[in-house]
Amino acid sequence: MARLLADRPADTLTIGDMARQLGHSHGAVRNAALTLVRRGEADQGGSGQPEFRANAKTAAAAQTAVISPPGTHSPRTQAATARTTLPAAATPRQTGPIRRAGGQLYHPRELADLPDVEALNRLRDADVPVLLYGPPGTGKTSLVEAAFEDLLTVAGDGDTTVGDLIGEYTQADSGGYVFQYGPLVTAMTEGRALLIDDATLISPKVLAALYPAMDGRRQIQVKAHKGETIKAEPGFYVVAGHNPGVHGAVLTEALASRFSVQIQIGTDYDLALALRIDARVVRAARHLARQVELGELGWAPQLRELLSYQKTEAVLGTKAALANLVGIAPVEDRDTVAAAVIKAAGVKNIAPLTLGKQLPASAARQPPGSTGSAQRGRSR
Repeated sequence: MARLLADRPADTLTIGDMARQLGHSHGAVRNAALTLVRRGEADQGGSGQPEFRANAKTAAAAQTAVISPPGTHSPRTQAATARTTLPAAATPRQTGPIRRAGGQLYHPRELADLPDVEALNRLRDADVPVLLYGPPGTGKTSLVEAAFEDLLTVAGDGDTTVGDLIGEYTQADSGGYVFQYGPLVTAMTEGRALLIDDATLISPKVLAALYPAMDGRRQIQVKAHKGETIKAEPGFYVVAGHNPGVHGAVLTEALASRFSVQIQIGTDYDLALALRIDARVVRAARHLARQVELGELGWAPQLRELLSYQKTEAVLGTKAALANLVGIAPVEDRDTVAAAVIKAAGVKNIAPLTLGKQLPASAARQPPGSTGSAQRGRSR
């Protein structure tokens, strides 16, 4: 990568330019280019697609080979290499926790006799789009982030526009207007994975702009930018998320037909126990989840709510955490949730977390559980 840039010091090159000349995947080229930029051995620019060019340190970088230590590469790179050299039965399995871009750990689950991150990478290699569906908080987004380090995400809602996907004109510092490419164009031109989160909340007319990129055409036309044609580079891949129980979420036939594989995602309550979440609360959540499956209830705590319970308990105590767990349930399900939590936790009564009477000024300044003098400057 450094040698290519050093040999063309006057040129600015995109990810696509470099991938074609080097014969490597767009994801690998992008990672290498960003590494050079982070080390100060290349410069990055471009108002739409990122562009790279050599600087004073690039030629020296081109003279030294850098070998990454074991475990440096993404799960996708490791899996792809293994599949070209080993039979499927002997493919290394990524079963341990994976650190996502934000620093959080993701614990792989089993999917079709494979770790879910490995299954998604195989589907990507075969260019089989995936729709993940299930209640909010079950780890759909976390799974995709763990599987694809080159991921771009569109957070869908009823206000998402075609411009949010493809791009639109924005005002530059100089006062003029420049066209800023959207995540769909970036993912296509750089061969990256694209997650359309809450896709079924987006207007079908807006989603229609995505379909030509996913079918045999593998290209879109940017009408707002001189009718430019954008072609998808190898590696471009689309995953969508769908929350069936969310108001306004509609899985149209046109959208469903674009995703050959549709995977239901639920909460792994055994994982919740392994993460040392209160077993009584996990037991109540399991019971409520069974009621949801039977159609007797509309809501049950998922892993997100259980992790939130754990954090709240550590800060405010068990009583407050139980009260909050009941309080976040939909109003129509709250009594049933409270009854299940009361039974599992062995307490007499639980009501949603509520402010009580105003405390005396001296008591208000005391830290929780303190019986000593008030601390200045502390309020609640």
